[in-house]
Amino acid sequence: MTPLKPRIWIASAALIASAGALAQQAPKPEQLIKWRQSTFQVLAWNTARVKAAVEGGGDARQAAKAAAAIAAIANSDVLALFPAGTESGKGWHDTTVKPELFKDGDKVAALNADFSRNANELARVAAAGDAAALKEQFGKLGKSCKSCHDDYRNTN
Repeated sequence: MTPLKPRIWIASAALIASAGALAQQAPKPEQLIKWRQSTFQVLAWNTARVKAAVEGGGDARQAAKAAAAIAAIANSDVLALFPAGTESGKGWHDTTVKPELFKDGDKVAALNADFSRNANELARVAAAGDAAALKEQFGKLGKSCKSCHDDYRNTN
């Protein structure tokens, strides 16, 4: 009869090896689309918080926190949520991305860089508490978002 300890070691090694293999598998397109959609929902929520402050109905401290969240997302490599294979499909709902996004790499990268710059500047001016600068920079961020949505987001 074989002692129990070697069996446990063998079983543990097999479990660890299979867990490592599973951890290295790429996420399914549906999961990536869900993450992408969730990310943009968080951006929308934080954008609404800044907008409330810009329009006079929100708290400046909350706007600064929201702007910092927007900048954090903008600096987190949002484009990683758009890998090949996610041009179509369903996450929480059907994706609204246009297939052209996956073909226009340089233009998309430039738009993303512009988004990041504007988000970082929004966070900076929101933290400073200058309402006029916040309003101006919020408009610039909105234009940055719109430029990408106009070219790469289906609205139907």
